Amino acid sequence: MKSQEIKTIKGDHFELKVASPQKAILILFPCYPCNIEHTQTEAKFLKDIEKQGISTLLLDYNQKLYLTEAEKKKYTETLNTIFNENNIKKENIFIGGFSSGGNVALLVSSYLIKTGNPIQPKGLIVVDSPIDLEELYKGAKNDVRKNKDAEAAAEGKFLVDLLEKEIGTPQNDIEKYKNYSPYLVSSNSTNHIKYLKNIKVRLYCEPDLDWQLKNKNRKYEDLNAYKLESAYHSLLNIGSHQVEFIKTENRGIRANGQKHPHSWNIVEPESLIHWMLQTS
Repeated sequence: MKSQEIKTIKGDHFELKVASPQKAILILFPCYPCNIEHTQTEAKFLKDIEKQGISTLLLDYNQKLYLTEAEKKKYTETLNTIFNENNIKKENIFIGGFSSGGNVALLVSSYLIKTGNPIQPKGLIVVDSPIDLEELYKGAKNDVRKNKDAEAAAEGKFLVDLLEKEIGTPQNDIEKYKNYSPYLVSSNSTNHIKYLKNIKVRLYCEPDLDWQLKNKNRKYEDLNAYKLESAYHSLLNIGSHQVEFIKTENRGIRANGQKHPHSWNIVEPESLIHWMLQTS
């Protein structure tokens, strides 16, 4: 069997590893405070994935819970530039992201399909992402009020301040929340996810309720998992036959060995590669 040739290309805001021959390409967005190096360290499924014929494009576009129309246009133009300048085949394209990066991946995928862009995703991977900004706001308020965990309370205050500054409050600005959120549970808003119904979608989470209760004083309805499950059912209801809601167990271990269900590592590599390389 011929060994895989792998070429690494680094540019502004991206690192591209090209497998030859290429069977698929995986584009990944990082979490809110994260970068390419963080994705490489935490996403264990990336190890040797190019040897399976899967090229990878890691991006460092971060600090985004949602995208404006101008940002969607900019990101998709950037993707086309990277593909064209490096002669990457626009076939079997998968887009994914962790945490807020999953929000970006979903919105970019939706925009590519909506606008008939030359880059058309075959699949989308959303890893424990806060896709409902209204629920994110409410959850952040609750974390501040409960003050169970210093990290959660601090993050909650940051999120409340950020969302109020950029969007407003759900009570006064629900239409903005509906417009910016990848999905909204309260109104079953399918503005963005409706464009995904004909592609493969995987929604990952690890709702470790014992860990969440002990460490964060959160129940299932407080978790990203609950909103992802709601979006899963909405996708089914609008006719998606290729959406999966994947609840993992005991996979949430970060690179430093810390147990944490909010982790890139909940994505299981063998299953992911098989899913990407399926011909159907």
